[in-house]
Amino acid sequence: MDIIKNHMRQGVGMVVLNKHKRVLAGKHMFINTKMISWFLKKPWQLPQGGLLEGETPKEAALRELKEEIGTNNVQVIAETKGWLEYILPVNLRRNTEDPVIGQRQKWFLMMFLGKDDEINVKATNHNEFDTWKWMTIGNIIRLSVHFKHSLYVEVFREFKPHIINL
Repeated sequence: MDIIKNHMRQGVGMVVLNKHKRVLAGKHMFINTKMISWFLKKPWQLPQGGLLEGETPKEAALRELKEEIGTNNVQVIAETKGWLEYILPVNLRRNTEDPVIGQRQKWFLMMFLGKDDEINVKATNHNEFDTWKWMTIGNIIRLSVHFKHSLYVEVFREFKPHIINL
């Protein structure tokens, strides 16, 4: 069960780089009709997922990566110093007894060690993406959904020194 604290879902996010310093981005599958309109406008995002009870953030990141892209053949290079948050637009929140208004995430910078044919976004029953590609940091920020824009800017700002030194 996902850990919910102060109506923020605990989770992880992953910046996966290839040897050319391009970042793996996925085009999100359409989950429901309410989400289609904004996914059509800005469908690309970085892998992310929930933190399960008893799981460390690093364990969650590797598990989620395997579920979302079919492989976790990566080397963890860095993680954010703290937890970063984003708020979901009101029309995307689920109406539940304990409503989640956003996510509080620990982010990881990872180097992909495999070959592109290892990546399979349809490898499991937990498909989040219908396609993927390697993108520049600028394109990820430009093509991401509006409510994740500042989060991605912060993630890349924090990881910039590590990326430069690769």
